[in-house]
Amino acid sequence: MAAAAASTAYAQQPAAAGDAKAAEPYVSMCGGCHSIPGYQSSFPRVYRVPKIAGQSAGYIEAALRGYARGERSHPTMNGVAKTLTDKQIADIAAYYAERGVPAK
Repeated sequence: MAAAAASTAYAQQPAAAGDAKAAEPYVSMCGGCHSIPGYQSSFPRVYRVPKIAGQSAGYIEAALRGYARGERSHPTMNGVAKTLTDKQIADIAAYYAERGVPAK
């Protein structure tokens, strides 16, 4: 619950200036799950995987930082987020924020 509130607060704040172009080497690991409409992962249980294209950069940054700190829980995302620097997080957030409208 606290993580959701923190994510909402961060989503309303301007994100750090990320460089969408600089994210290109890192986003290949994201697209395999986050670019498939209706995709669900199944380890260790079934998770609905959201499309992130078009989400606000602030929201994406808050989510990644939450996973890195263990405030959000998903084994894959926790592992991935812990490997990212603050700059990489900002760049990835900028990349996806520029990618159209989020799926409904």
